[in-house]
Amino acid sequence: MSKLCAVRIDDSGLPTPTPEIEQERKVAIFDLLEQNSFALPQDGAPEGPYKLELAIRERRLVFDVQTEADEKAVEFHLSLGPFRQVVKDYFQICESYFDAVKKLSPAQIETIDMARRGIHNEGAQVLMERLEGKAEVDSDTARRLFTLICVLHFGG
Repeated sequence: MSKLCAVRIDDSGLPTPTPEIEQERKVAIFDLLEQNSFALPQDGAPEGPYKLELAIRERRLVFDVQTEADEKAVEFHLSLGPFRQVVKDYFQICESYFDAVKKLSPAQIETIDMARRGIHNEGAQVLMERLEGKAEVDSDTARRLFTLICVLHFGG
């Protein structure tokens, strides 16, 4: 089965997340585990389902993948550089969205929300490109993983 059965965030060494960030993390993990597509395309890679641990170590994003039986499947590291601007843009638009919900009209909120979704999709696309040859994910899985990267990036 080409899917994730468990996701853990290693935030050791990072600042304690705010309640909002912690909530984003919980929702993203719940949604990810409800429905995802995650496969390892390497020859000889064990079959899933997989357990994934995401971490930032030495200023790199680490995907530590294990089998459901806790056997090491693969570990790969991605540079955070390609994510920096889109993560920054995403947090800025999220702030605007949360402020808008408090005081703007539904039409204005919808406009900001469309921009937020667009940036989120952009981040998911960057992730899919960076995972090429390492892991195969669908766009919904990439979106949810991007949310977790944002949560980690915020702390890192």
